[in-house]
Amino acid sequence: MINGESYKPIIAEAAKMAIGEENIYERVFIFELLKDKNDPNAVAGAVGFSVRQPKFYVFKAKAVLLATGGATLLFRPRGTGEAAGRTWYAIFDTGSGYYMGLKAGAMLTQFEHRFIPFRFKDGYGPVG
Repeated sequence: MINGESYKPIIAEAAKMAIGEENIYERVFIFELLKDKNDPNAVAGAVGFSVRQPKFYVFKAKAVLLATGGATLLFRPRGTGEAAGRTWYAIFDTGSGYYMGLKAGAMLTQFEHRFIPFRFKDGYGPVG
C-alpha cells in the first residue's frame, strides 16, 4: 500500500525522467499569471520568485495548469483539533490559486462546496 508521504518521491522521480531535471523549478513562489496579448481569455505564463535565493522568474507557456489547492483553512473542523493536522486540512491551501485565477479573469464557481469528512468507526477521512 502506498501512503500519502510516499507519493511525492514517486511522482518527482517520474517527472524528472519525463521532462528532465533541468526543467524542474522547486521552491518558486508564483504570484501572478501572465495574460496572452493576442488572446485576452488565455494565460501565457507566470511570474514568481525563489523563496531561498534572490532570483526572479518569468515563465512562458503554451498551457498553464493552476494546481495550488483549495482554501481549506477558511473552515475549521468541528472536532477538538485532532483533525487539523490531516492532509485534507493542509496549511498551504491558502486560496492563492483562487486569487490568481480571479485576477487573470477566470470565472470562479462552486464555492458553495465544503469538505465534510466521512466518519466511520475508529476513524475519519476524506471522501470523493
